[in-house]
Amino acid sequence: MTQWPNPILFGAAYYYEYQPAVLDGFDTEGAKQRLETDLDLMAEAGFSVIRVGESVWSTWEPENGRFDLDWIQPVLDGAHEHGIAVILGTPTYAVPPWLARLYPEIAAERKTGERVNWGGRQEADYTHPAFRFHAERVIRKIIARYADHPAVIGFQVDNEPGVQLYHNEGVFQRFVDHLRHQYGDVETLNREWGLVYWSHKLSTWADLWRPDGNAQPQYEQAWRRFQTQQTTKFMAWQAGIAREYAREDQFVTTCICYGRPGIDERAVAASLDVTTGNPYYRMQDNFALPSGHAGDAPHWTLDGTWSLYQAADAMYGARQEPFLITETNASSVGEPSHNKPAYDGQWRQAAWVLVSRGARMVEYWHWHTLHYGAETYWGGVLPHSQQPGRTYRELAELGAEFRKAGAAIEGLVPHVDVAVLTAKESEWALAAQPSFANADGSPDRGTFHSIVNPFYKGAFNAGLQARIVHTEQLGDAAEAVAEYPVLVAAGIYAADDALLDWLGEYAAAGGHLVLGPRTGYADHEARARLDVKPSRLTETAGVWYDEFSNLGGELAVRPARDSPLELDATAGAVKWADGLILDGAQALAEYVHPHFGRFPAVTTKAHGQGRVTYVGTIPNDALGAALFKWMAPADAWRPEHPSLTATSGVTGEGHTVRFVHNWSWDEVDFELPAAVTDALDDTEYAAGDALPLSPWDAKVLIERD
Repeated sequence: MTQWPNPILFGAAYYYEYQPAVLDGFDTEGAKQRLETDLDLMAEAGFSVIRVGESVWSTWEPENGRFDLDWIQPVLDGAHEHGIAVILGTPTYAVPPWLARLYPEIAAERKTGERVNWGGRQEADYTHPAFRFHAERVIRKIIARYADHPAVIGFQVDNEPGVQLYHNEGVFQRFVDHLRHQYGDVETLNREWGLVYWSHKLSTWADLWRPDGNAQPQYEQAWRRFQTQQTTKFMAWQAGIAREYAREDQFVTTCICYGRPGIDERAVAASLDVTTGNPYYRMQDNFALPSGHAGDAPHWTLDGTWSLYQAADAMYGARQEPFLITETNASSVGEPSHNKPAYDGQWRQAAWVLVSRGARMVEYWHWHTLHYGAETYWGGVLPHSQQPGRTYRELAELGAEFRKAGAAIEGLVPHVDVAVLTAKESEWALAAQPSFANADGSPDRGTFHSIVNPFYKGAFNAGLQARIVHTEQLGDAAEAVAEYPVLVAAGIYAADDALLDWLGEYAAAGGHLVLGPRTGYADHEARARLDVKPSRLTETAGVWYDEFSNLGGELAVRPARDSPLELDATAGAVKWADGLILDGAQALAEYVHPHFGRFPAVTTKAHGQGRVTYVGTIPNDALGAALFKWMAPADAWRPEHPSLTATSGVTGEGHTVRFVHNWSWDEVDFELPAAVTDALDDTEYAAGDALPLSPWDAKVLIERD
C-alpha cells in the first residue's frame, strides 16, 4: 500500500468550481478570497487531504477537443502551500452535454432499446468505443498536466462505478461471444443451463434471447457475472492509463459505492492500489445502543451502529488490507426530507470506528453545502452560510485528535474473532431466485444480505470483532484457522465442490465452522444439487435435510436438552427453517412450535480438530448474540454494559490499541482489564481503574507492557 506522510489522512471533497463566488470566473477577487478562506479553515481544522476534480468533465473540456486545464492550478498550489495533499479525480462518470449530443449512441440502456435519459450522471455505456475515446483523451490531458504537482498524492479514476446493468446492443453481442468462448457450443450451454425447460434449447447462438424478459436463473447468473466483469475491466483500463503518468509515490484508486448491481467490489479493488469506500450512515438515535434506531422509515443509508462496523469490515475485506474513506457524512445526507445531523460527539465516534477497522483516510462529503443542484441538502462541513458552525468545530476537534494519535496507531491491523464469508455468485443467485419475501410480499432480491447480516450482527452484539472474507480469498485451510478461529458460511448458495470441501477442511484443521441457511444447496451454475443438503457437508455437520420452510412470523427458540447454549425468553427464529435431521450432531436449540419443534434449530458436532455448528434459521438479535457468546472464549475487554463497544488492533510496532465507545446519553465507566495510556490526552490508567466515558464518547487506548 502506498505510503504518505500522515498516518491518518483527514479532509473532504473540495469543489472550488461549485462555490457561488466562482460562478463569475475563477480569476475574480471574490473567487480568490473564497479559496484562501477555505484553505485557511481547512488547515485550522487539521485537514491534510482534499479530493478534487472528479465531477466536472464539462469544466475540464467545455467543448469537444477544447480543454481548460488551468482552472484548478490555484487549488493545487494553495493546498500545497497549506500543507494539504490532493487526490485528483478523473471526471468520466459525469458526461458533458456536448458529448451526449454528439454521440447519442453512448447512452446506457437499462433495458434493450430503453435509453437512460441524460440529465443526471452515469448515463453512458462505458464499454462503447466513442465514450472510451473521449474518456481516455480527457484522462490523459488532466493527469499529464498535474501528475508532477507536489500536492498530488494520488488519483481517483471515475466515481462509484457499477450503477447500471447495460443492455446495449454491443454489450449483449459481447456477452454472446463470451458465452461462446466459455461453453464452446450451444449443446454444452443447453446442457449446463438446463434449457430443455420451457423449450429454451438453442439451435444456434443467434437464438439466445435478450436478458430483459429472462426467467432462467442460470442465464441470470452468467449475465450478472459478465456485467461486473465489464466494470472491473473499465476500472482497470482507467487505472492503467493513470499509472502511465503516476509517480512511484502516488496511488491510483476510485470511490466505491458498495452494493451497486454492476460491481464486484473485490475484483475492482484488486485492479487498484488501495481500496476505497463511501459509508453513509444515519446518526442521532440510530447510533444508540442498545436497541439501535428510533423507528425511521427505510432509507438507503446504513442503519444501526453494527452496520457502520460491517461497512468498514467490508472495505477492509475487499483486499484484506487497510482502506481509504473517500466520502462519508459531513452532516445530513440524502434528500431534503432526510435531515439528521449528528449529536455532539458522534462525528468522533464514527470516524474512530472507521479508523479502528482499518481506515487510513477519513474524507467527508463535502466541504461546503451546495447552493444549487440535485444535492443542495447533502450537508457539507460548512453550511449554506459558509460560516464555520457546529460541524466544523466538531471535525476540527477530530482533526486535532488524528494529528496527536496518528503516529501511535500507525500500521494498525484490526483484530478478528469471526470471519464472515461473502460471495457475489451467491448474491446474484439469491437475487434471481429469492428465498425470502419483503413485508409487502414482493421477492426480497437482497436475500443474500438478509441471511448474512443477522450473523454479522449477532457477532457484533456478542462483542466480537468480525472480518468480511470473500470466498475467492480463502487460502490454506490450516492457515485460515490460525487467522479466523470462527468462520461463518451462511447464504453460500452457489458454490463449487472445491469451496464446499474447503469448508470441511477448515473445520477438520481446528476451526469452528458455522453453517447457515442455503449454504451448499446449489452448484456454481446455481443449479440445485442432487444430494441431500448441505451438499458435501452432511457428514461433516452431522445433520441433513431435504425439507425447508419460510416462517410467517418469529418462532420462539429454547435450549435443547443438555445444551450448553444459554437463551433467554426473547430468543427467536425468523424468515426460514431448514428441516434438520440429526445424524451425529447434538441439538443446541429447538423451536417452540407444534410442527417445527420436530426439527432442531441449531446443532453442533466435533469434526477433526474443530467443530461445525449448523444454524438452520435466521437468528433474531437475542439468538444471534447468544450463539456467538457460546462460540467465543471469554474476554475481559468485552464490555458488559449494553451501551459500550470495544474493538482492538495491533500497530506496525506491535502495540495493542483498544477503541472503547459509549453509544448513549449516559455517562458510563468501564473497568480496564489492563494498564493503558489514553492516546488522546496522555492520561495513564492502571489495570482495574474505571475509564470514564461521556455521552457519545470514544477513547483510544494504548496498552502498556
